[in-house]
Amino acid sequence: MLIREILEESVQKFGEVKAVKWLNRKEVLEKSYSEMMKNVISTRKGLLAEGFEGKHIALIGTSSVEWIESYLGIITGCATAVPLDAALPCEELIDLINRSDSEALFLSPKHRPYLEAFLANCSKLQKVWMLQGEVEDVPSGVYSINELRAMGKSAAEDASCPDAEAIATIIFTSGTTGKSKGVMLTHYNISNNGFLTGEHMKFTGNDKLCCCVPLFHCFGVVLATMNCLTHGCTQVMVERFDPLIVLASIHKEKCTALYGVPTMFIAELNHPMFDMFDMSSLRTGIMAGSLCPVELMKQVEEKMYMKVTSVYGLTEAAPGMTATRIDDPFDVRCNTVGRDFEFTEVKVLDPETGEECPVGVQGEM
Repeated sequence: MLIREILEESVQKFGEVKAVKWLNRKEVLEKSYSEMMKNVISTRKGLLAEGFEGKHIALIGTSSVEWIESYLGIITGCATAVPLDAALPCEELIDLINRSDSEALFLSPKHRPYLEAFLANCSKLQKVWMLQGEVEDVPSGVYSINELRAMGKSAAEDASCPDAEAIATIIFTSGTTGKSKGVMLTHYNISNNGFLTGEHMKFTGNDKLCCCVPLFHCFGVVLATMNCLTHGCTQVMVERFDPLIVLASIHKEKCTALYGVPTMFIAELNHPMFDMFDMSSLRTGIMAGSLCPVELMKQVEEKMYMKVTSVYGLTEAAPGMTATRIDDPFDVRCNTVGRDFEFTEVKVLDPETGEECPVGVQGEM
């Protein structure tokens, strides 16, 4: 199914279920699928009214409900979302905005100091919407997200539904082996990958996923957000990683699943207040992003009560290529990267000859 169709179906099935929850100091804020959908539609219609159909639109910000609503507003219309790493320096973000041919930008208030530099150095950039309700003392061409939504609410025309093979998003690789590359992923790429990830962990509408990985990467926006949307469960967001906030979120919301890279799990387990929090609600999750030590996976299973799965892949694969399943024995889950994703072809090749390796012979995936 298309992401737009998935979202519409989720609203019909799970309208009042909380789609997103997040801690704001000591207060828990939340939005249902129905509430979130209203902002997605008004954003989508606003972008159409502003003439951004078929354009590339960048997003820069930490994890927030405004980020998710804007991202979905872009991709459920006929535009392409370009999520960028919010931790990058200004110069690198300017380069990525220009290289991605982005003509509009959704920007977090925390990145307000970069605004003038973006406007001065990104020649194709026509409009910027701040991911906040109101703005003051901003340059020409800069507006609040509420102004865009207000335009969408008053617009009669809605964007047409994109094609399944249309480019939904351009996600830049980490650049560990050279200059980062913009990977073009289709609607089918990310909806299928998110759905299948949830199936591998037997997600249902009763699950609450604590997501402390950033949304600008596939781990967050596909394996977490698309997984939750396709299963009607709740995404408990952590704006930026803090082990104490992660532990508090799991405890307070009784989260059933947790994602993270190995260093995140180490920080959580080693936090001096770890024993003060109840982790017994956890049942599963994903540890991925780098080599996952067997001893660490054992500790997570013993102290956090969750059956850890892993996903191997790369941005170009949207990102999952192989994954362990929740029902796999512990030895399989901690010592392998599992089996190939459904509808995904995986080969092991000899790097010297390019020929497929026989079973039991080491090569490159």
